[in-house]
Amino acid sequence: MIREKTFYKSFMVLALSLALQNLLTYGVNMMDTLMLGRYSQDAMGGVSLCNQVQYLLQMLVVGAGEGAVVLGSQYWGKGRLEPIPHIIGVALRFGGALAVLMFGVVLFFPHQLLSLLSNDAAVIAQGAKYFQIICFTYIIFTVTNILVASLRSIGIVKIGYVISGSTLVINVCLNYCLIYGNFGFPELGVRGAAVATLVSRCVELLIVIYYLKYKEHRLNLTLRKLLHIDTSYIRDYTRVSSPVLINQALWGVAQMVQTGILGHLGGDVTAANAIAVQVFQVLSVVAYGAASASGIVVGRIIGEGNEQRLHPLVHTLQVLFIAIGLCSGFAIFALRVPILHLFGGTLTENAYRYSMQFMLVLAVTTVGTAYQMACDNGIIRGGGDTSFSAKMNLVSMWLIIVPFSAMAAFWWQCAPVVVFFLLKWDQLYKAIPVVIRLHSWKWVKKVTRPDDTASI
Repeated sequence: MIREKTFYKSFMVLALSLALQNLLTYGVNMMDTLMLGRYSQDAMGGVSLCNQVQYLLQMLVVGAGEGAVVLGSQYWGKGRLEPIPHIIGVALRFGGALAVLMFGVVLFFPHQLLSLLSNDAAVIAQGAKYFQIICFTYIIFTVTNILVASLRSIGIVKIGYVISGSTLVINVCLNYCLIYGNFGFPELGVRGAAVATLVSRCVELLIVIYYLKYKEHRLNLTLRKLLHIDTSYIRDYTRVSSPVLINQALWGVAQMVQTGILGHLGGDVTAANAIAVQVFQVLSVVAYGAASASGIVVGRIIGEGNEQRLHPLVHTLQVLFIAIGLCSGFAIFALRVPILHLFGGTLTENAYRYSMQFMLVLAVTTVGTAYQMACDNGIIRGGGDTSFSAKMNLVSMWLIIVPFSAMAAFWWQCAPVVVFFLLKWDQLYKAIPVVIRLHSWKWVKKVTRPDDTASI
């Protein structure tokens, strides 16, 4: 174990800063779920289906941004910042193309997409109304989050939670006005929630543009730098980022498939899944913050060429991840009843019961998530091995989780809580291949160019 107190202080400051950003980001969807849940269970269910598409986009954006973070943090460790704007420009091109594609699919095929996720006509109708507006946030969201992720590679994290905090405040205030029709505003229901999110996403982008123009002086990013890039970095970025993008895409699609399996078990199951997933996302933010922080720290150490420090670092991080997982799991278990009381009695008896059961499952699997996900997406990916996670999740999700949970739902007619557990138990067993990979040390790879800038 590392004994220097300064390490724990700096690591936890970084991890909690990233956790706060995640908390505020997920808080937007959580408040949509909560405020629409008090308005109508069907409205909440419809928006939860749309949020699965948003989650897929978010996974793709994370994938595009992670390529920039992995490369950028190692260049930062080497003390070379000049390649980073080129890498950010490439990441924006990749992410922007994916956002445009997602925008087109949602804009022109909303009902067809939602029907894959649920067979409840009332829920689909509400989701389609939300889709008509929310799809215009996709490109804005992508540009903002790739820029923020890229700044994270050089240790700038405060701007992330400033942006997310402003979004949450604006979103909640506009939700209150536009969903319910308060203060003389029209009562728009799900459309009001979509308008509130669109406005808050626009404010996000304006804040990050202002920060880059007037506050950030390390990279001195300008529109000209992002448009006129050294295209030779496309190959470097693609080599590092493609496995991450593939993994994130597979993961995002798998989450949609999981939602579709539960969505075809009825509206009460859809509502319970929406609540459980949002609670998990909010209460597990420290685990995801620790994962992101460890990726930055590991990448910087490898970039510095100080690899002898990795062994005590990796051991220390594993202990921290397990402790964070136990705390997160206990929080989900302890807060189940108080959270459900916030919905004000709009849930049916079955939806309430399923929500309690689903959150109990997540209280257990969160411990595995905090350990194996942080080791995989943080240490291993930050060390330069971006392909391991894609291979593991491809096998786990598409050969184990999806087939067995689908059979449990539609062939064996298992109870919804059993299906839900089969959709989440990979968070436990994936710890085995992660531990094996971690202690093989084959994940330590330098992904930057040599100092003479010759491409590798």
